[in-house]
Amino acid sequence: MLRSASLLAGLLLVLLAVPTASSAASCSVRGQERRLGPTYTTSLSVTKVSCTAGKRLVRAYYKCRVASGGKDGRCRRRVSGYACTEKRSTGIPTQFDARVTCRSGSRRIVHTYTQNT
Repeated sequence: MLRSASLLAGLLLVLLAVPTASSAASCSVRGQERRLGPTYTTSLSVTKVSCTAGKRLVRAYYKCRVASGGKDGRCRRRVSGYACTEKRSTGIPTQFDARVTCRSGSRRIVHTYTQNT
């Protein structure tokens, strides 16, 4: 009986440690900071979606921004089925930092970037 309980407890720990598609994840952008679109993509996190899909959305969002006003443009339409909001802060006149949150149902992709203008 004790052996069964310890096996069950061990199995439960293994199951809790395995990430699922519904869990939130922080995606590595190291080495890709300048290839995702903006001058520097500084972070990317996803919920209920893969990191690959998150990176794809970052690129699509950047293309939408550029199409509506150059590097400092704003994307005002859905991107790949996601509704996105962006908050910007400026430190110096030649660049800005932004945080973009994109949602589609329970799926969420959040990325931050620095854009030189």
